[in-house]
Amino acid sequence: MIIESETDRLKKVYDDYRTSTSVQARWNLANPGNSAINQERCHAMRQIFRSDTCPSLSASRVLDVGCGNGDVLASLTEIGAQTENLYGVDLLITRLQDAKERYPHIAFQCGNAEQLPFADGFFNIILFFTVFSSILDSSMQRNVAREANRLLAPGGAILWYDFRYNNPTNPHVRAMRCSDIQNLFKEFDLHLFTITLLPPLARRLGRCTSYLYPKFVRLFFLRTHFIGLLLKKR
Repeated sequence: MIIESETDRLKKVYDDYRTSTSVQARWNLANPGNSAINQERCHAMRQIFRSDTCPSLSASRVLDVGCGNGDVLASLTEIGAQTENLYGVDLLITRLQDAKERYPHIAFQCGNAEQLPFADGFFNIILFFTVFSSILDSSMQRNVAREANRLLAPGGAILWYDFRYNNPTNPHVRAMRCSDIQNLFKEFDLHLFTITLLPPLARRLGRCTSYLYPKFVRLFFLRTHFIGLLLKKR
């Protein structure tokens, strides 16, 4: 019996996501709920990057792990990041090809985040967006966290966005609680808050999204993700 590696499993899962019309339709930004989720997250990112606790974007080298099509990474240029300081890595060559076509001036490369070809302390900011919840193997999680710690300069920050609840309809993800995050990043200070209205509910709001989304997202138990900074001590 051939045992599939965690890397191979991740590649298959994300390739299936990419080619699945139902998955693509589920997250289509034409749905007002998905658009509201995206807008809320973008607003939160801007507030975080403008805070005194975050390294200056204009002077930072930034790595996006699991960068996908590059949209999140490229959006940082709107709030001060320099294109020449942006780097993205992903396991899937197909996603990287899309990213390179969209943003030819950003440095994208295929790679496993357990071991990356950058010097110690090369980055000031590292992005992890729904990365660790997708890794079901605990040893791989530890390896990725260790590599992030190596790559991040003292006083640097990880921008974190990930599930805090398990998804009963998706066996390919696992919730990342505060205790799980702290166990992986023991030398970091966590500054996290909850965000994102339960997506299946958000997608059903339709024409009432602009009115109902702000009301429902005030309820703590309906917020499904953590967002914020993990600060590396100097």
